Amino acid sequence: MSVPPSPDEPTTSPDPSPGGAGEDASMLDEIVRTRREKVAQLRAAGIEPYPLRFRPTHTVPQIRAAYPDLAPGTETGDEVTVAGRLVGKREMGRLRFLVLREDGEDLQLFCPLAALDDASRELLDHLDVGDWVGATGEVMTSKKGELSVKPAQLTLLGKGLRPLPKWHGLSDTEIRFRQRELDLVVNVDARRVFEIRTATLAALRAEMQERGYVEVETPMLHPIPGGATAKPFVTHHNALGVDLFLRIAPELYLKRLIAGGMRRVFEINRNFRNEGMSPRHNPEFTMLESYAAYDDYHDMMELTESLVRRAALDAVGTTELTYEGRELSLAPPFRRVTLIELAREATGRDDLSYDLDVAELRTLCDTHGVGYDDAWGPGKLIVELYEELVEGALWEPTFVLDHPVETSPLARGHRTDPDVTERFELIVAGRELANAFSELIDPVVQRERFEAQARARAAGDEEAMVVDEAYLRAMELGMPPTGGLGVGVDRLVMFLADVSNIRDVILFPTLRPERP
Repeated sequence: MSVPPSPDEPTTSPDPSPGGAGEDASMLDEIVRTRREKVAQLRAAGIEPYPLRFRPTHTVPQIRAAYPDLAPGTETGDEVTVAGRLVGKREMGRLRFLVLREDGEDLQLFCPLAALDDASRELLDHLDVGDWVGATGEVMTSKKGELSVKPAQLTLLGKGLRPLPKWHGLSDTEIRFRQRELDLVVNVDARRVFEIRTATLAALRAEMQERGYVEVETPMLHPIPGGATAKPFVTHHNALGVDLFLRIAPELYLKRLIAGGMRRVFEINRNFRNEGMSPRHNPEFTMLESYAAYDDYHDMMELTESLVRRAALDAVGTTELTYEGRELSLAPPFRRVTLIELAREATGRDDLSYDLDVAELRTLCDTHGVGYDDAWGPGKLIVELYEELVEGALWEPTFVLDHPVETSPLARGHRTDPDVTERFELIVAGRELANAFSELIDPVVQRERFEAQARARAAGDEEAMVVDEAYLRAMELGMPPTGGLGVGVDRLVMFLADVSNIRDVILFPTLRPERP
């Protein structure tokens, strides 16, 4: 419910962020000063404003669930102890009305002064919106039918020194992302989004475990960057005297486990890529990555469809969504089409192929306003044409199949077409949601691919891979046919929660340094 401003707070909303300017800063300073004085007064009266512990008997959601249909004016005789943040207070003669919020739900405290003990009556005058409060009393309903607790005793559990934003909520996105704790207090939708995220993670884990996958953890600190083409973050280990890299992907470690005889493995964890930020990109993001012996990329398509469907049903109860005001179905089966087919449609060139001369492909890029690097070969140029002209327009879930060897150094060559690999990307609403391969398991070919990547890196490509001798050594033990899959968890939650900015689904996204 909407809670009106507390009468002891200013009617304008001070800037809740640190600092501020002019009148807002002075107002905030005055509120903090007044509340600090209340802390001193409470302690002088023998009341500790930051007690050690408290034991509620019920949560606010439990009480609301246990008493859904009490008639107005009902007194149950049931005593409970509850706790939560004070988000509203008002008075009416010898009555005080407080509103506690816990786990996103509100409960009224109906407080006749005569029903409270002496300490609780004194405490009332020192309470402010934002304080944490406990209450022990009877479950009842007011004459208007509002479910309430009528306390005999109030306990201050934590004094808030800074004010909450006013009852109309917190709309400043900079403050919402930088002070997520404040966002969760005042914005119901923020809590909804992160409840969907929690349910999505649980659904993904359940689906993988039911399929016999074992969840593992692999290193975040890598001696060399690998597993994907991206620019890494670099750090330094003092004791070893070596530079280390925050992982850009767990792929090579997970596939070493397959080489070691673990048949099916998966990991849900963070990756780090030293790239720009946008509504679709955060330098720190969550991936589900998995590998299965004896499978290929066709099996990974079936797995991907099942994971997306399971997450949608478990997190929001349906596969039929509305995203950015447009209908979006996540119900399998998903469309399957090759990358070269999509590039041909977009360019109007039925003869487009990976055998075309680089000069001709550059001319085609110029015609369509697609930029390119002089070091790129035919495969990379065609991928750029596809990404610029096609990818953003793919709305319904689409498996884009058979990416060129040049852009897929860890994927197995296609069984019938030597120019491409058995790789797909799942595109949803113009965004890549998943990436998967029939994994390359030939160590000789893999070394050749790594060496080609290393030459590109030496030529200035900061995202290119290096030769990973530890992974090659594992491959040389022998690897079975393997299918691998990576799913972007943050983007999946974005679709399910219908939010357009990745920062809305990450509790504490990466931001520019806060101004003093």
